[in-house]
Parts: sequence; C-alpha cells; structure tokens
Amino acid sequence: MRILKFTLVALTAFMACVFAFTSFAPERATAILLDLDRSRSGLVRKEIDLPSGLHYVYLEGGQGEPLMLLHGFGADKDNFTRVARHLTPRYHVIVPDQIGFGESSHPPQADYTALSQAGNLHALAQALGIKQLHLGGSSMGGQIALTYASLYPNQVGSLWLLAPAGIWSAPPGDLAKSMQRSGKNTLLPKNEEEFARLFSFVMSDPPYIPRFVKNVIAQEGIVNYDLHARIFEQTKNDNTLEKRVAGLQTPTLIVWGEQDRALHVDSAAILHKLLPRSQVIILPNVGHLPMIERDEKVAADYLRFRAGLAKP
Repeated sequence: MRILKFTLVALTAFMACVFAFTSFAPERATAILLDLDRSRSGLVRKEIDLPSGLHYVYLEGGQGEPLMLLHGFGADKDNFTRVARHLTPRYHVIVPDQIGFGESSHPPQADYTALSQAGNLHALAQALGIKQLHLGGSSMGGQIALTYASLYPNQVGSLWLLAPAGIWSAPPGDLAKSMQRSGKNTLLPKNEEEFARLFSFVMSDPPYIPRFVKNVIAQEGIVNYDLHARIFEQTKNDNTLEKRVAGLQTPTLIVWGEQDRALHVDSAAILHKLLPRSQVIILPNVGHLPMIERDEKVAADYLRFRAGLAKP
C-alpha cells in the first residue's frame, strides 16, 4: 500500500512537471517531441547554403536510392516524418523545408511558382551530389514534383503524388467553394482558433497531436501570413501544369483521400489520363494528408509500387 501511494505521488509530481514544462516552454517541448519523432524515423536535421544564397534546412536518413519528399502549402518537412519511418530502411530519404516555409529561406519578393521552386530543389539536389532521384510530394509539393519531372525527366526515376495541386480543370473542392462564398482562405489562419479549424479541414481522421504542439505550429503560420498569402496566389494562378506534364513517361503513383476537402478527388482521374504510366489509389475515410492519416498503409502501397518498377 505504501509503495502504491509513493508511486501515485511520484506520478502526480511527474505529470505536474510535464504540464508546467509544456505550459511555460511550449516551443522547447515541441522541439523535443519533433526530435524524438525524427529519431524514431531515422532522420537527422541538416542544413546547407546554395551558391544562389538560398538556405535549405532538411531531414535526411536511410540508405539506398535517393527519395526526396516535398511538403505542401503552409506545412513543413515534418509532415513526412511519420511516413518516413517506413521508408528509411529502404531508401535514402531527403525531406527539405521548401523555400518560404519552415526553417529554410523566406525571401519576401521571390518567385514562388512551381517552376521556380522546382529549379531551387534541383539546385539543392546538385549541391547534395544527387544526380538521379525519386520524388514524392503532397499538395503543392506534388505540383512542384510534377514540374521538376517535366523539367528534368531523365533525372527522375518515379513520382509519388499525394493529392497534388495544380489540376485546376477538376471540379472545385470545398476550399475553392468556401473562398468563392466568403473570400476567406481556410489554409491561411490568422489565429489559433482558425488553425484548429484548418487542422480539421485538411484531415478526415487526424492522429492525436498535443494542443501545445498545435499552438506552436499555428504561431509559425500566423507570423508568416503575408508571405504565405503571396505564395498561395502564385500557386493558385499557375495554370500551366496540365499542359506541361501531359504525356510525361515517368512512372507515377497517384494517391488521393476520398474525403479530401481541399482538392477534389476527381483530380486523380484527370491526372491519371495525363500520365500514361500512372496508377491511382483512392483511400476511403481519408482527407488531404494521407501520409499523416494513414502513414503505414500509404507507405506499404508505395513500397509495392517501387517493387513493381524493379521487375523486368
């Protein structure tokens, strides 16, 4: 009985310390959790300066063929940390913060079109000594991955597209409809309350994330609101992707959540017709971020896709 009481007292004291730490040092607590998650996935944070003056921060880990993963609008490199733990045993995984996001450079007047971002990432690959690679991308990152493959088709072994943006001939999703009605962009939160709504909007079945972590992430987006609004306009107004990639021969796996509210799921069929060597997987009860909502399933599908490419 005495041991039980001691255990309860110790546990209560520990929980009180955790609460105090997360309340008064949420940024530090979040950084610790991110480091633990990256370590579990075999990823290490690195950084590099390019000759152009751009500064990239990226995650890297694993051995094998290079696989560069590109996050979407308003996100950062850690959107792929969860799924990467299933990939680093097989591949050399590189996950950069794209220019304008996360810890990489935020030049206020830069060109943030997919064409420009693809050029930046090609320069990053060259700086890392990578000549051939496989690309994956979520949302805006998928749009950039497609653009990269259209510019450097002989340097991209395959594409993994997770609800890529840029297929503007598709029916409008809930995001576009909401913007038409209210003029407000759900992807550009101005406060923590709006970020909470964004979190629910982009994922149908989100994993548990502590509130203090969400608040830290929200603050990063709020601080960069003006820049991200500018980037969004450049991304939205770029209607060249479908013509650019039509007939592209790069083997491609297209993944879309059936409950995606940001980009209409019918985009998958349109893109499939444009890419003659593409496959499509539609995931039920999944929203706009399948690699977070169903990391194990999405990774297993990708591994099967890559295994199929290796067969004669």
